[in-house]
Amino acid sequence: MLNKPPRIITATFFILFIILFFYGIIVAKSFLSTLVLGVIFSYLVFPLVKFLENKARFPRILANLVSIILLVGILSFAMFVLYRNIILITEDMPELVAKAHRNIDQLGVFIETYFGYTVESQNLLIHDTINNLFNVSSNFSMSVFKGTTNTLFTLGLMPVFMFYMLHYREKFYKFIIMAVPAEKEDDARNIIRRVSTITPRYVGGVFTVVLILCVLNSFGLWIVGVKYAILFGIISALFNLIPYFGTWIGASIPFTFALLTGDSPQLAIGVLILFVIIQFTENNILTPNITGSYVNLNPLFTILLIIIGGSVWGIIGMFVVVPIAAMMKIVFDHSKSLKPYSYLIGADDENRKKAVWRQKLIIKSKRTIQRM
Repeated sequence: MLNKPPRIITATFFILFIILFFYGIIVAKSFLSTLVLGVIFSYLVFPLVKFLENKARFPRILANLVSIILLVGILSFAMFVLYRNIILITEDMPELVAKAHRNIDQLGVFIETYFGYTVESQNLLIHDTINNLFNVSSNFSMSVFKGTTNTLFTLGLMPVFMFYMLHYREKFYKFIIMAVPAEKEDDARNIIRRVSTITPRYVGGVFTVVLILCVLNSFGLWIVGVKYAILFGIISALFNLIPYFGTWIGASIPFTFALLTGDSPQLAIGVLILFVIIQFTENNILTPNITGSYVNLNPLFTILLIIIGGSVWGIIGMFVVVPIAAMMKIVFDHSKSLKPYSYLIGADDENRKKAVWRQKLIIKSKRTIQRM
């Protein structure tokens, strides 16, 4: 019988593995992020592919092509709308910078008049900060070319990955069943079935919430009186792809813009009140009813994952890390040795029961409406 290696050696190899793992995924970021996005978007269009194959009797190749072209078309249209609005704000950039400087000067006069505090020593730093915030016109063309090149590369590879993943999904399924031991085949089938059910619902629900928030944010900012309401509405909604932090990261952009370029501080206060209302609506109405309880991860672990994902892959990492963790949790649930980790990262039993009860209530309500 072989002796176990000392714990210090085991710990050293474990730490070395973690370092090499993160180094590898950082170095291969461009390829791996495109591949992972392809997997997630494949799950997003998978229900449509199944519908076209089973109900509309489309051949598999045609069903895959129609679904992917529809997704790419929607994403391209959203990027076009965003790009057009960015062009508009870029053209007005000199005027916006001048307005921001005037507002800061007026704020300095107000503070000095009513509080007797001179802000001359901070003026230079403040105005330099404003210039850095708004100084996008000089390097805008370069940023657009770089962003366009990277986007075209991603959009060029991602549909290819999606097509072959959807086309050869049965081959991947059979490969997994063949690769696992015979006594684990039932567990493997259950894992694949749960991942294929939960992931499309969660990802589709998240994108549905973002689409609704694009409309709500844009309309609300227009009512409040913020210029470029559509641009800021879409940008702030896209940040909701990031759980927990997304809403307030997105809200900080129109809030800062309104604070610096608005005619009065009331505009910024209106933006803040608007996003408080939208946050309440999103947390208590949209997400529970659309996304539901498909991802049972506790908030602490989710926040840690988002921080790690953002450190490794940036915005893309913050988006993809939660669906990946949800898939891993399903795997952990079906492994006796890994179940403690599933319990650790999972939601509390009480929260899970509430989520399941809420989901059953939603399904029951939908059935009642259909019968009517």
